[in-house]
Amino acid sequence: MSKACIFLAEGFEEIEALTVVDFLRRAEIEISMVSVTGDKKVKGSHQITVLADILFEEANFEDADILILPGGMPGTTNLTKHEGLDKLLREFHKKNKNIAAICAAPSVLGSKGLLAGKRATCYPGFESKLTGSITADQDVVVDGNIITSKGPGTAMDFSLALISKLVGKDTAKRIADGGIYRHFN
Repeated sequence: MSKACIFLAEGFEEIEALTVVDFLRRAEIEISMVSVTGDKKVKGSHQITVLADILFEEANFEDADILILPGGMPGTTNLTKHEGLDKLLREFHKKNKNIAAICAAPSVLGSKGLLAGKRATCYPGFESKLTGSITADQDVVVDGNIITSKGPGTAMDFSLALISKLVGKDTAKRIADGGIYRHFN
């Protein structure tokens, strides 16, 4: 079974985080909501409090297949500042393991030099923060082990791209065709 981790910081974008969790669980991908705040209760950018599955300090990431960063403000800024997450992202990048980010969160990867030479997209206006990337004006961009997406309106497409990457396009199509999302190709 594929395993994913999505990181929640104060001010995360709720649509981006919870759509991913919902879709991946429907696809029977084990996904853990990981709090980087030191508290399992994490408040999103629209004042919705979510109970994370585990604290960053308690988690074991060795068998994770993908790390996922939702956007939102100041969630993205808080993810950028987290030293443990910084180290983990760099380790995954070095091993060419999957990393995904949506909305403003691709800027986290850009600030760490993890997008060098990769095609990437982000929330409009954040393109200059994708240091070293080849910016693409697309809803979702998959370039090798890096998956990026524009924002809340692309959360379903982003989630389906993650499912395709982890367990195949047939599963993504089954989830989309199950009445959830009729525009997936």
